Amino acid sequence: MLAIEWVVSFLLLGSFVGFIAGLLGVGGGGILVPVLTSIFLSQGVPVNNVVHLALGTSMACIIATSISSLRAHHKNKSIIWGVVRVMSVGIILGTFFSTYIASYLDSLYLAIFFAFYMGVTAIKMLRKNINNRPKNKLNTTSLFASSTGIGAVSALVSIGGGSLTVPYLVNNNVCLKKAIGTSAAIGLPISLAGTLGYLIHGWNNDAILSHSIGFVYLPAVLLISLTSFITAPFGVKASNHLPINTLKKLFALLLIILSFKMLLFII
Repeated sequence: MLAIEWVVSFLLLGSFVGFIAGLLGVGGGGILVPVLTSIFLSQGVPVNNVVHLALGTSMACIIATSISSLRAHHKNKSIIWGVVRVMSVGIILGTFFSTYIASYLDSLYLAIFFAFYMGVTAIKMLRKNINNRPKNKLNTTSLFASSTGIGAVSALVSIGGGSLTVPYLVNNNVCLKKAIGTSAAIGLPISLAGTLGYLIHGWNNDAILSHSIGFVYLPAVLLISLTSFITAPFGVKASNHLPINTLKKLFALLLIILSFKMLLFII
């Protein structure tokens, strides 16, 4: 049976991630992966498997928030479904292949890549917002190629792809509102394919923790998803009253600190 301290830890983590996601409109992977890495190490997970388990578990947690976000944006008619259909094919292929590669990589290399990506993301948040000037026009070939890359990177850092998909769509003559909505819809195939990939490619490691399947720890997924689903609406409401630009800068600094802390745990 899962000890009460871990139950409380997962519930609190989900509450925080859900609130931040609603408040700032960002995914929780940047917080979930390093914190889960710390928790799993405390639970006795071997260092060579701990980042894999954190990535897979975090990806599974994104499924619930992706569905909720997709429904909201669909209701507001801000999703370009034609783009979603084309990109989903590349997303699924890229994500699934990336989880296969990740299963053979050492935790240290995954941690380094994660820290580097989150560092770049944080710097962008600190510097400026997305450039909303159209540059190119979408075509099927570029959509497929780009979505494959987006899926591959998303699986390696356990994100819904918004930080990659939104700028790409905006730079290809899609208005910001529809770019965000379409990115939210694309987050669902990313999370589903990523979760399936970490389940299958980690199948021989299902004894990492009791109640884990492959590289996904089910108790954490259930508890985090539950509380994040509850607290996300509170974050959305708070966004109307709090200084978002200041909070984004603080969040960026938090990403950097957590990423480097994860590296220290692994090295």
